Amino acid sequence: MESTSLPLLRLFMERRHELRRRLKNRLGSDELANDALQETYLRIERMGESSCVSRNPAGYLFRMAINAATDQRQADARYLTGSEVEDLLNIGADTLDPARVVHARAEVEVLEQALRELTERQRAILIAARVEDVSMEDIAGRFGISVRMVGKELRKALEYCGKRLDRKVVQRFGPGAGKKS
Repeated sequence: MESTSLPLLRLFMERRHELRRRLKNRLGSDELANDALQETYLRIERMGESSCVSRNPAGYLFRMAINAATDQRQADARYLTGSEVEDLLNIGADTLDPARVVHARAEVEVLEQALRELTERQRAILIAARVEDVSMEDIAGRFGISVRMVGKELRKALEYCGKRLDRKVVQRFGPGAGKKS
């Protein structure tokens, strides 16, 4: 052990309980305070003769411990949590299937094109009803049209997009279906 680190190590050992208490209060975690103390001890042991200690060794020790805790937090932030690792391991093989990704992207492009081909009112009604989950009554109020007309425009828009995507459109229309789109 080098001569500069010996007095600092002695001071650390004498005041470790007080230092631990201050760290716990400052960091809000008993575990982090203990980890910081352990790392501070190791850093003191590694100090050489050329290390310069300030005129306030107790303050220097506390600052060292705070820096050790900060370094530990930054290192911990780089790691995934257990649940994140589990989620990654549980991803099904077909989830990232390149053919499915390409197909999905192509469908999105077709849908975007179909939406551009709708009338402005049909597009706005479709988005309000299916994306924003706005009620038929509120949509009718926005456009100054009847709820029945909203239903007709929505049906036309859905049928058109369904044809473009080569899909059968299941309609949610009829008695009692007009309350909430």
